[in-house]
Amino acid sequence: MTVAIRHDWTTAEIQTLLELPLMELLWRAQTVHREANPGYNVQLASLLSVKTGGCEEDCAYCSQSIHNSSDVSAFEAQMQIEPVLKRARAAKDAGADRFCMGWAWREIRDGAPFEAMLEMVRGVRGMGMEACVTAGMLTDQQAERLAEAGLTAYNHNLDTSPEHYDRIITTRTFQERLETLERVRRAGVTLCCGGIIGMGETLRDRASMLQVLATMNPHPESVPVNGLVAVEGTPLEGQDAFEPLELVRMVATARILMPHSRVRLSAGRESMNREAQILCLQAGADSIFYGDVLLTTGNPDVEADRQLLADAGVNASWAEQSRDANLATTAIQTQPNRR
Repeated sequence: MTVAIRHDWTTAEIQTLLELPLMELLWRAQTVHREANPGYNVQLASLLSVKTGGCEEDCAYCSQSIHNSSDVSAFEAQMQIEPVLKRARAAKDAGADRFCMGWAWREIRDGAPFEAMLEMVRGVRGMGMEACVTAGMLTDQQAERLAEAGLTAYNHNLDTSPEHYDRIITTRTFQERLETLERVRRAGVTLCCGGIIGMGETLRDRASMLQVLATMNPHPESVPVNGLVAVEGTPLEGQDAFEPLELVRMVATARILMPHSRVRLSAGRESMNREAQILCLQAGADSIFYGDVLLTTGNPDVEADRQLLADAGVNASWAEQSRDANLATTAIQTQPNRR
């Protein structure tokens, strides 16, 4: 079997996949995964909040928004370069080979904060790790400077479908998210872009969000799949918990749609039992965030994750050169576009 790379998926086709009997969906996803990404290899990524709180956006799920928190004490606090690099070294020693850094900003701030960000990226890359940044919107020049510093990936999630978006965020448009992604892509930095389930969206909304991702050309190199962590004080604090098997379905469908993308099992994992997480790995998830905290929400501890991966029989490593070659081939065959 040769995996077909498509960029013309329709929302109706994707919803049909999401509605398949679970065993059929898992079979299809694993078939694609085995062909596109031989072996069960899982990349370990570590995530650190460099600047926490004080974000001007009103994302309904986020405790870092000034609209959702009255705690202004740490709004402008930002970690310095050396403590961040110390955390990166610790993450590497614990087995992570990708270090992700987050700034709670609407857009990247020029001046000393941005210069510090560039130094952090250079430092992480100097350790032989991949470096990923998430910091809101950015300009073409900022994207180019991040690329020059060696940035591996820029994270900027869609969060939800275009149709459901205004119910979750009103301070930034869906189109602005797409424009940010395009700037990152033009600079030659890979894209990390996914979304969240459990925010009151319909199955059609989930299919629509995946359709936006799956019609990007090339596909995002990294696709985080998150389940809502309902944080106290946010508008979504009373939202019913997502069903773990729904997250399994999202992972499996993302794998079918985007065969060579890393599908990252991300926020919400702490509320899932071991069996549901293993089903996600079987469905094609090939990365997990590793460490006790994801920005401001909890995550399974390191030892629990090591045991989970060992029991599932997967390797916590990745043949990067092989994956990079696949992505390069895909990009050449399909042309460019986004993030």
